[in-house]
Amino acid sequence: MNIDDIKKIHCVGVGGIGVSAIARFFLARGAKVSGSDAVESDELTSLSKRGCSIFFSQEEGNIPEDTDVVVYSPAVPEDNIELQEARKRGIPIFSYPEMLGEIMNSYTGIAVSGTNGKTTTTALLGKFLEAGGNDPTVIIGGRVPGWDNNFRVGNSDLFVAEGCEYKRSMLELSPQVIVLTNIEEDHLDYYKDIDDIIDAFIEYVSKLKKDDLLVYNIDDKNCCEVASKTIARKISFGLTDNADIYAKNIGNSCGKQSFEVICFGEVKGRFSTSLLGDFNIYNVLAATAVAFDIGVENRSIQQALDDFGGIWRRFERVGKLGDTEVISDYAHHPTAIRGTLHGIKQFFPDKKTLVVFQPHHQDRTLKLFDDFATAFSDVDEVIISEIYHVCGREETEDKISSKSLVSAIKKNNPDKKISYAKDIKTAENMVREKAKDFDTILIMGAGDIDQVARNLVSKK
Repeated sequence: MNIDDIKKIHCVGVGGIGVSAIARFFLARGAKVSGSDAVESDELTSLSKRGCSIFFSQEEGNIPEDTDVVVYSPAVPEDNIELQEARKRGIPIFSYPEMLGEIMNSYTGIAVSGTNGKTTTTALLGKFLEAGGNDPTVIIGGRVPGWDNNFRVGNSDLFVAEGCEYKRSMLELSPQVIVLTNIEEDHLDYYKDIDDIIDAFIEYVSKLKKDDLLVYNIDDKNCCEVASKTIARKISFGLTDNADIYAKNIGNSCGKQSFEVICFGEVKGRFSTSLLGDFNIYNVLAATAVAFDIGVENRSIQQALDDFGGIWRRFERVGKLGDTEVISDYAHHPTAIRGTLHGIKQFFPDKKTLVVFQPHHQDRTLKLFDDFATAFSDVDEVIISEIYHVCGREETEDKISSKSLVSAIKKNNPDKKISYAKDIKTAENMVREKAKDFDTILIMGAGDIDQVARNLVSKK
């Protein structure tokens, strides 16, 4: 499909973080965009102001006449009434990953993939390219300050996007550059095991041609295994000197961390960032490797990094409840949780932190249970809210409860206070009662737990 031929597009599930970016992309190109979603949100209000027609019900008549294409969120069931109507009319239908692939085919594509760090790395790379005058178009799974929420319109041939591994979605993409942040067990409601995940990534990087580029984490053994299966050029990044680009002499001071960057033996200088933790140094190195390869100058990257304060729900400093700082973070995988908690201890060693965590998806909680149970050692006190139910991905609603996770965390941390909250409202009330005893409140999870962070700073 030639995306230039798309003049009228309808989006089912338009409030989703991916599909809303597709809507913004086509609005920026002058197309007429409509969409439907079940729940009102700030995202839909923003889209409406940009000219998108929004429907809050699912009806056949929502799809305008002469619609060229219908795009839908992966969360939308196949028997959705609007999808059925589109099929009846013979309108081409694309899932979000499929349309992302169609868009990327019109550009020089750069896809950022991996279990953790995709969104931050994508944002960093977009900011680096922007600072270097490369003017990229970017679609991202988060809201980035200075951009149109989760989208940046550019005028060059560079297109940067996340390539999600869920249901092998990244295989819909055919980029010229792939970035691999790390590869771990996740989405085990779809994949059989880690070998199945690695096989999917091998298939993915096998799409790269000889002159294309793979940027990968050399400190991650699964990334190394995948990297060995491609004929493309390769650049490795890491925290040891066996990487092509690496960081050394890492230091923390005044709420920032800094480090020297060495690229192919050349000292590029000392970089500084307000992003916490070693995992964010990996993200910076991955984005820097691509930017250097494209030709962005060192000083442009350093300045963009120094100006970059992070993105929505990635260690986002939301505000204060009294004198206590409230932070919202998207971490929902055990490795991401450990990285964030370790980072907050590095940045704020003398501050007392209350963590509120909402597990995301019962299947993930069950299959990674032991890892979750040991992920909270670097914390003063924890409140675990009931597991967030992921629509369309849960076989039953009673596989496991957060109560079991609370018991397991207590067993591993007998001297720490671990509490259970039956829902996010209860969690919010518990936080309000405890807030004065803490310097920082860290709200973690990929579900609706972020509402707690917003409520804490908006209500007196």
